[in-house]
Amino acid sequence: VQLVESGGGLVQAGGSLRLSCAASGFASDDYVIGWFRQAPGKEREGVSSISLSDGETKYADSVKGRFTISSDNAKTTVYLQMNSLKPEDTAVYYCAATWGLVATLWIKEYRSWGQGTQVTVSS
Repeated sequence: VQLVESGGGLVQAGGSLRLSCAASGFASDDYVIGWFRQAPGKEREGVSSISLSDGETKYADSVKGRFTISSDNAKTTVYLQMNSLKPEDTAVYYCAATWGLVATLWIKEYRSWGQGTQVTVSS
């Protein structure tokens, strides 16, 4: 499984960004894609997850109502639409994949990772 993130950048507080995760190498739709982030000096944390088999989604409380995860019809790209961004959203954002049917934010479930994309929100 290969994952490539894109779409990061610098944005002012209250602004929006859309991250993309291009995925390849899946043998079936029984995969879950997750978005994680890691701020300087902090542990990597789960942000959102989507099950490619049935579209089930999961969000961290800190982003509910502001972020939306989705996939394209071909299930080869997963998006993270981030609205109403806050300075505390500043981090390197990673997408990750794991075999399974249930969306999860448990980081230890994930085996394949992208290289990350920087998101910086200025106040």
